[in-house]
Amino acid sequence: MKSISLKGNSREITKKTAIKAMRREGQIPCVLYGPEIQNLHFSLSDRDLLSILNTPNSYIINLDVDGKSYNAVFHSAQFHPVTDEPLHIDFLAVSETRPVVISVPVVVKGNSDGVRQGGKLILTTRKIKISAALKNLPDNIDIDITDLKIGKSIVAGDLKLDNIQVLTPKTAIICSVKMTRAAIGAAAAAAASGK
Repeated sequence: MKSISLKGNSREITKKTAIKAMRREGQIPCVLYGPEIQNLHFSLSDRDLLSILNTPNSYIINLDVDGKSYNAVFHSAQFHPVTDEPLHIDFLAVSETRPVVISVPVVVKGNSDGVRQGGKLILTTRKIKISAALKNLPDNIDIDITDLKIGKSIVAGDLKLDNIQVLTPKTAIICSVKMTRAAIGAAAAAAASGK
């Protein structure tokens, strides 16, 4: 899996006024937590955070806080309801010994039979939640849609991945091919000419 490095500064748990001042200076409050470490409160530059917030990719993040290094994954973010600026970011510490739970992007490959017959490909799920050892984490999940026909779907339960457990519910639809008006008209015309 791709990795990215971010440099942060440790911070005290303080009052709201101090946190607002921190945000005005372009620093976003963050917390790192996990099973093997004590909660670490720190701040990151809002510009640095754009590299993980404004992308469909998932990363293993190497956090450098006051000279100490931690491996983590992005967990969640709180955004301002009006300006949509990040207010607070949570990171989850990861290690070589425990499986990592992360959402990775879906990449559709191939040319669907259903699309060639006039159907429309609908990508319903853009990321899939998985659990795997750090060394087995993929950058993305490739899904071959070559044999996907009109009216058919691929669900999370259809995925068979080596050394990776899919945590997205088995019935969650990842992609499907829907009938379009043009395909319905062509099918009706073909049926009429065949009579």
